[in-house]
Amino acid sequence: MKNQKGNAVSKEVRGGYIRNQAPLDFKSRISEHQGDIMTIASKDVVTIPPTMSVVGAVKTMFSKKFRRLPIADAGTNRLKGIVTSMDIVDFLGGGSRHLIIKNRFKGNLLAAVNGSISEIMEENVVTMNEKDSLKDALRIMIDENVGGIPITDGDKKVKAIVSERDFIFLISGVMTGKTISDYMSKNVITAAPDMNVGTAARSMVTNGFRRIPIIRDNVLIGIITASDILHFLGSGEMFDRLVTGNSQEAFQVPIRTLIKRDVIFTSSDMDIGEAASIMLDKNVGSLPVLEDGELKGIITERDFVRAIAD
Repeated sequence: MKNQKGNAVSKEVRGGYIRNQAPLDFKSRISEHQGDIMTIASKDVVTIPPTMSVVGAVKTMFSKKFRRLPIADAGTNRLKGIVTSMDIVDFLGGGSRHLIIKNRFKGNLLAAVNGSISEIMEENVVTMNEKDSLKDALRIMIDENVGGIPITDGDKKVKAIVSERDFIFLISGVMTGKTISDYMSKNVITAAPDMNVGTAARSMVTNGFRRIPIIRDNVLIGIITASDILHFLGSGEMFDRLVTGNSQEAFQVPIRTLIKRDVIFTSSDMDIGEAASIMLDKNVGSLPVLEDGELKGIITERDFVRAIAD
């Protein structure tokens, strides 16, 4: 990956997506009107029952390419919990949830992955009502530090789900007057390409990051996310190993083998509305920030939510 490639991507986006040249007060787009959360929420929401196995949940998340799944009673569709790709990585990769395998299943991984998802789901789910506003969603995401919120009705039935990514659509292609440098994270934890998947997973869980840049000789060669690890475990031979309880071999694979796409990056002076267009166009959840080919920071969907709320 060369800096020229990133510049080419940025130029293309600048030419095709920026619709307003004057800075926009995008807070005016964030409605306080009752019920407006449903204007951006995903209504075609997939839920799974609490009796589904961990392996079944992994397969569902892999096939649907979801980062999170609300867990609802099969009969009433009332919300019971939620599971995210990070929860699965935590469970299988040696985080706090991994203790469940040790304590409850006596170290038997096969039994653990075939146990119900209710063993590892988050039961205290942060939710919203379908009558809430966009401003309510922003506040809750920031205050509760969550990336997605199930929306329920008065009977706790799941009606939709709203995520950080839904808010990116609101500022995509507009000049906000705010730059990436104002909101990017500058202290970035990275991994070497030969680090194994298990060690990288534990680093992500320990530090509370959903992604980790891969650096070789001071050059960024890729970014691996919790979803990448989940998809790796949920596909082909690795999935077969997971089902049979023989996943330790999978976790010894070098993290570089999970890199499947070129790095899409940006510069610190780019407007966040322009950066939002790049993320949507390239279907990525973050943009590393490079200056003279050197990694200076990273901006994620969470940072965009903070920018919109400011």
